[in-house]
Amino acid sequence: MDLAIATRPVQPDDDERLRRLWPRLSRDTVYRRFHAPLRRLPVEAVRRLVRVDHDLREAVVGVVGGEVIGVARYDRSPSDPSTAELAIVVEDDWQGLGVGRQLLAELTRLAAERGVAVLTATVQPDNEPVLGLIRRLLPDSTVTPDGDVLAVRSALPRP
Repeated sequence: MDLAIATRPVQPDDDERLRRLWPRLSRDTVYRRFHAPLRRLPVEAVRRLVRVDHDLREAVVGVVGGEVIGVARYDRSPSDPSTAELAIVVEDDWQGLGVGRQLLAELTRLAAERGVAVLTATVQPDNEPVLGLIRRLLPDSTVTPDGDVLAVRSALPRP
């Protein structure tokens, strides 16, 4: 695979690219990202993915050949804007090639520049690729059991 992956903030016209990404995700990838066996991406979910203000809500996409192959996003907590929840998904054929690392690095840089001090995430206990990615990029993260998932909390270094 050609590893010329461009990362950039999501744009309003990415909605169709995100719709085309969906069928390229395996059921396992969908389940790990959404914690549910979704069969289709609801239209409102696509709208929410592309309608960001690039401050309280941000999304960064990985693009190859004009197609979105991955998305990393954060949503700030309404009660504490210095904390934001992150999520990431990478197309199956591109997993294990550094796309997630590139997306998460860009997202954490943007978050820190905008005053986010802590990133949180909910991860399934057997999602070793994401847990490993978090350990490598955010080594001071704490991971604690929270029911049947893991709660991740990562302080961001100041820019």
